[in-house]
Amino acid sequence: MNTTRIGRSVLAASAAVVFPLALGIAAPNASADSGSQPFGPGCSSVPTEGEGSLADMADDPVATAASSNAELSTLAAAVKAADLGDTLNNSENITVFAPTNAAFEKIPKADLDALLADKDQVTKVLTYHVVGEKITQNDLAKGDFKTLEGSDLTTSGSGDSFTVNDSAKIVCGGIPTANATVELIDTVLMPK
Repeated sequence: MNTTRIGRSVLAASAAVVFPLALGIAAPNASADSGSQPFGPGCSSVPTEGEGSLADMADDPVATAASSNAELSTLAAAVKAADLGDTLNNSENITVFAPTNAAFEKIPKADLDALLADKDQVTKVLTYHVVGEKITQNDLAKGDFKTLEGSDLTTSGSGDSFTVNDSAKIVCGGIPTANATVELIDTVLMPK
């Protein structure tokens, strides 16, 4: 473990004391204009401190942040298979609809293995999960967004309850990283 990670762990532990879970989780680097705090029922499963916590994810670019979060290990493997890590890490003000491990588990293992082995197909699927703009919680109420893959995806809902393409639920949204906003979703989106 390097000293940067140790420093982040100390920072995350301090944040956990200062910002009790009962008041919500605030990432220390979230900008004032981010539009919202992280929201949704799945936010309680994100670690409150250390590697993969909201504070840790806020310090890293999106692909690096995903690779440190245990709930996103399958997504991180898919990003690696598609060789998209540098592309995602070097993009600015993007929104990533990030399928959790549970979302990938809905895909039969043989189909998932075939997807991960096909670089062109996994790239198409992953870029369908990325929008080239920062999306706020307010934007999700009735949104229509062009993905990096080239197709559109839609969002709808209110409060802390949002759906993507009428099929995927945002389980924890509005998570800031150094260069992106992450919306954790419960279903892998498939481009048309």
